[in-house]
Amino acid sequence: MKRPLIFLSILPLLAVQTGCQSAMSTSSNSPEGAQSGGTSSSFQAEWPLKFRAHYFLGACYSTYGCRIHYGHYYPGDNPDDVLAISSESVANYPDNLNASWGPFPNFPPEAKVTWRSKDGTSHEAKIDIGEIFKEQLVFHKVAREDAAENANDGLPGIILEVNDRTINVYMRATIWLKKPRFPERPLSNSQRDLIKVFSRTY
Repeated sequence: MKRPLIFLSILPLLAVQTGCQSAMSTSSNSPEGAQSGGTSSSFQAEWPLKFRAHYFLGACYSTYGCRIHYGHYYPGDNPDDVLAISSESVANYPDNLNASWGPFPNFPPEAKVTWRSKDGTSHEAKIDIGEIFKEQLVFHKVAREDAAENANDGLPGIILEVNDRTINVYMRATIWLKKPRFPERPLSNSQRDLIKVFSRTY
């Protein structure tokens, strides 16, 4: 099911899309503090947790004309002459990022992205989501002994963010827990950490 996304150009909400290009300054492919885990069934998840489909979101901050094509994901273009909102102005950034477009089978072709950074420099690039997640592991921070038998539904969210000159790729997956994180809140029996898996500055 496709769900519409909202641009960040003017409103302090999630804008959709991403881009990249020319000279690479820094690159990191290691998730930050993540455990990876396998495919889950409706009864018992296999470990390590894996996924065969995913949801997607593109988000743009401090960019002009940010565009992204990824599979059938193409919600529209950010204006070429309007600077998208800064992530520093968004409440709860980056925890506000949630993927809802899809699901996509693993994996569509590379994401094609174009944009201009805050200083007006044009960028374009291809981000290979399939290569970044080639082992199809679900990244999370939950110890196996704390996870419920049906720990994950195998449908994580993948977020591609363009922030001025930097592209970040995150994963967010719901991991169901044996016990609530807060005893007084029975519905706190899950954890949805946002984990950065890839970052590159252009």
